[in-house]
Amino acid sequence: MTAKVRIGFIGAGGIARAHMRRLEGIPEAEVVAFAEPSDASMARMAEDYPSVSTLPVYADYRDMLDKVEMDAAIILTPHTLHHEQGLEVLGRGLHLLMEKPMVCTVPHAYDLIEAGKGKVFMVSYQRHFQGPYIYIRDQIQSGALGKLQFISALQAQNWRRSQTGKWRQVMALSGGGQLNDSGSHLIDILLWTTGLTAESVASYVENYDCEVDIDSALSFRFTNGAHGNISIIGDSPMWWEEFSVWGSDGVILYRNGKIMQGGYGTDGLAEITELPAESDPDRNFVDAILGRDEVCVPPECGLRVIELTEAAWKSAELGRPVRVAELSEAEPA
Repeated sequence: MTAKVRIGFIGAGGIARAHMRRLEGIPEAEVVAFAEPSDASMARMAEDYPSVSTLPVYADYRDMLDKVEMDAAIILTPHTLHHEQGLEVLGRGLHLLMEKPMVCTVPHAYDLIEAGKGKVFMVSYQRHFQGPYIYIRDQIQSGALGKLQFISALQAQNWRRSQTGKWRQVMALSGGGQLNDSGSHLIDILLWTTGLTAESVASYVENYDCEVDIDSALSFRFTNGAHGNISIIGDSPMWWEEFSVWGSDGVILYRNGKIMQGGYGTDGLAEITELPAESDPDRNFVDAILGRDEVCVPPECGLRVIELTEAAWKSAELGRPVRVAELSEAEPA
């Protein structure tokens, strides 16, 4: 492999600019081409990052993969395109960084995991690299909270109105609504920080006048006997996020970036201000390709998220709790 990791972008929308910003700060990374059918998206990318204007741009991602030598690709497209594009990238022996959600169905997750064997393949869940969530995970793993008993998470956004008329509210492109979009961050962080496995889920979903879910209320039972819930509010006048972990010996509360922690024998809740160092998915992706680091968000994280998401959708449809294993029982181990 060359001294630099040569990367092609599949997609150049808003989230692609965030990846471009991070990659420009990584000397070992070199963006070599774009696949983007929208002239407007490429113009905005070139406006923010002038170096892009000299790179080749292809309307079809397959043309880019055929004509440009690269080591890796980043997929930054509507969710339902991830499966086909991911299989194509991995099938060519390239490393892959996939934007969230990884896929929109459990079988598609298994397909990609199988195709990604032997390559660096990761999902861009950036919270794995953020101080508050690393701290929460470290505290849980250290046993500071004791046995986990209840986990609660809430996300409120102006998603319904801000995404009206955009692809995220078109089922054929998004594969689902806010639960599968920004809500997938909440599911991922709940599963990753706690290390728990969901056994069953009962859910209620409200679409309002959209073809995708806007509000979702999920209740879980985990295999260790703990319980939990996730609330997704997609028609909110403000942004708000909470994440709480209750254990037999203590509790951690996350509220919009602030962490408080307490336990039996302590004087109430104390705010935690010293947090672990942060990084980002792009840095981890490049370092993993160069053999300097392990992949911090393997595709199995994407599988666990879509298992829980699909179980929630199925529960809302059937009007009964659904075992998460129902979604994977027919899939290979």
